[in-house]
Amino acid sequence: MSDLKSKTVNGLKWSAFERIFSQGIQFILILILAKFLGPKAFGLIGMVAIFIAIGQVLVDSGFSSALIRKVDRTDVDYSTALYFNVSVSVVFYFFLYACAPYIAKFYEQPELELLTRVIGLSLVVNSFCVVPRTILTVEMNFKALAKSSITSVVIGGCVALVLAYNKCGVWALVGQTLVIAICNAIFINVIVKWIPPAKFDRKSFNYLFGFGGRLLISGILDTVYNNIYQIIIGKKFSAFFVGQYTQANQISSIPAMTMTSIIQRVTYPMFCHMQHDINKMEEYYLLTMKVASLFIFPIMAGIAIIAKPSIALLLGEQWSEAAKLIVILSLAYMIYPIHAINLNILQVKGRSDLFLKVEIIKKMLGVIIVAVTMRYGIMAMCIGLLIHSYISLLINIIYTAKLTTLGIWKQLVEISPIWLTAIFSCFIAWGCAIYFTANNFYQIVIMLVEAPTIYFALVFLTQRKIVSLVLSIRK
Repeated sequence: MSDLKSKTVNGLKWSAFERIFSQGIQFILILILAKFLGPKAFGLIGMVAIFIAIGQVLVDSGFSSALIRKVDRTDVDYSTALYFNVSVSVVFYFFLYACAPYIAKFYEQPELELLTRVIGLSLVVNSFCVVPRTILTVEMNFKALAKSSITSVVIGGCVALVLAYNKCGVWALVGQTLVIAICNAIFINVIVKWIPPAKFDRKSFNYLFGFGGRLLISGILDTVYNNIYQIIIGKKFSAFFVGQYTQANQISSIPAMTMTSIIQRVTYPMFCHMQHDINKMEEYYLLTMKVASLFIFPIMAGIAIIAKPSIALLLGEQWSEAAKLIVILSLAYMIYPIHAINLNILQVKGRSDLFLKVEIIKKMLGVIIVAVTMRYGIMAMCIGLLIHSYISLLINIIYTAKLTTLGIWKQLVEISPIWLTAIFSCFIAWGCAIYFTANNFYQIVIMLVEAPTIYFALVFLTQRKIVSLVLSIRK
């Protein structure tokens, strides 16, 4: 177990470094490109995002999770997954190619036809990454994954900036997507040096699809739901407003998704190793949840309070609508990593059936909320998303409690004090900034100094045990 703990801590450090660094670059690029390109370019990409996202879910089909969980995996298992991944990507690309004119017609945006056909190529390229990435994850070699990801993001970002500077519009974003995909495919395969055997095993496929199939369905449901806002806004309003929402959603979600990716990437293989030791797994689960809360809660609350002055200062009035949405969306994504940790438990326990059931319940609830709020505008839709996020967490916990002793009360006792501390600290800082000055720059400075000071002081006083543990890990 000590070796596993060492791998987990090392993996957490490298995974955190990779996600924070690469997503940090992406965040900066989003701000720079938003200044160059404006809302419409991001809106056009947002309109086709759902099709690319569904394609990515289909390409993986839950096979990577199935492979990680399988104790006696072989090269034939890997090769079976690879040939399936690539085949699905090619079939889906041709389907997307044929549907491109209808997508353009649906949104009444002619340029979407060529844009969809070009950006769809990234799916085929990404299919060659699924198995090599899984191999490195199984080995918990997150250092190699970090090198590949960061290098790809830097190269893709440079390409995007050059294209944007030369007034290529939305094609700067398309070029960035393709270059990142191609570079990552090359780098990750060179690092792994795995040559697949020329064999597709039906028995192996049945096992992988038997576990991954339900994850596939839940993944599609999740993807459709997460992108339904772009579809409705794009059809009901315009590419300009899709751009406002897409930008707000990206800025709000990047920190939460980064933390979630780190947690899932490291803890899923770790929990899989512990799947027969329920007490140890629950101990590590609560620890992971509390450490995640300690970092993500203040970050998301902080984004909410600095959104308006930051957007006004950096991007100008053309993005003013996005600033309002960021406040709501940041609070919605605040608990996203806790969602992910709960769902990890269901996968580790092999209950992909419960995983699917949970997703169906949450998405049905989400569709009802969207149907009710869409008539009142984009802001109302985002408030609905906020409400849905917190209800969904309770649903996740209820089903986690069916397999563990980690019920609602036990989890809320762990995370509620940290949540309240983060909200209180940021609210006080926001109030002081608004009271003392109307200057955007000085408001940001006051908030960024005062909120962390209050938060860390309160956390140190009330959460000394977890703070000491984090400091010991850092050493």
